[in-house]
Amino acid sequence: MQTMKINQTILKEFILVGFSLYPHVQTFLFVLFFCLYLLTLAGNLAIMGLTWVDRSLHTPMYFFLSALSFSETCYTLAIIPKMLEDLLATNRSISVIGCGLQMCFFLGLGGTNCIILTLMGYDRFLAIFNPLRYPLIMTNIVCGQLVASAWAGGFFISLTETALIFRGSFCRPNLIKHFFCHMRAVVRLSCIDSDLTEFIVTVISVSGLLGTLLLIILTYVFILSTVLRIPSAEGKQKAFSTCTSHLTVVIIHFGFASIVYLKPEASGGDDTLIAVPYTVITPLLSPVIFSLRNNDMKNAFRKMMEKLPALKK
Repeated sequence: MQTMKINQTILKEFILVGFSLYPHVQTFLFVLFFCLYLLTLAGNLAIMGLTWVDRSLHTPMYFFLSALSFSETCYTLAIIPKMLEDLLATNRSISVIGCGLQMCFFLGLGGTNCIILTLMGYDRFLAIFNPLRYPLIMTNIVCGQLVASAWAGGFFISLTETALIFRGSFCRPNLIKHFFCHMRAVVRLSCIDSDLTEFIVTVISVSGLLGTLLLIILTYVFILSTVLRIPSAEGKQKAFSTCTSHLTVVIIHFGFASIVYLKPEASGGDDTLIAVPYTVITPLLSPVIFSLRNNDMKNAFRKMMEKLPALKK
């Protein structure tokens, strides 16, 4: 009877251990992560606002960029507010349902980001490989359908993984050794064969991650072969310049994600600290890179700033 009561209590909530292992720096971490979060929100909202207001940015490339910014904004909303709250709170509990929802949105939006980055590479390939037919192929309807498919694909995988993890009960100590409901940390608390479930969801995640990465690599192989056939050096430079920001974000995004999901179990290390770059740093760097390395975005921002004094009059 006592064991049953313990199980029932555990089924109601988990405790996120998070950064409680570092009590002396929690206030500093709160200030640091809060500032980074505000910068992330400001950067992504600026990109979405500029692509909405400036007609010169009403192109497929910036449509996908705006979709990525929206997805990353939702991605950070699923994780960082709860993390900030727990840095200042003594009670770091989260309900089982809340944990499942957080995991579902985290995995779904992470998968959506990967697919949108793949679509952005495909968009650049079409623009360089077949510039004459590009406007006919990448219409607004097609772009909308591709982004919708990215969300559908990301959340299909997410719902599958979350259902696998939460299909049984949790009977071990309800301490999640992470600052959010990371799938590996949660699945280890399951009463059923957690090793098999962990293996299955890890294979699904790694397959999705490597699958989209391989598609992006293949896209850039075709882009490179096409660019090398351009006779003028100026034409080559112009073609490459449209890809540098995207390629930089891809390297950062998939690099940090690979560290999280491809890290061998026996390698050790604090999973909480390892996840910080992927959950906090990457969403900040994406808008920074796309803004600072893009003349169209900088020009749109200048035009908007020049219009502000006129609007006040």
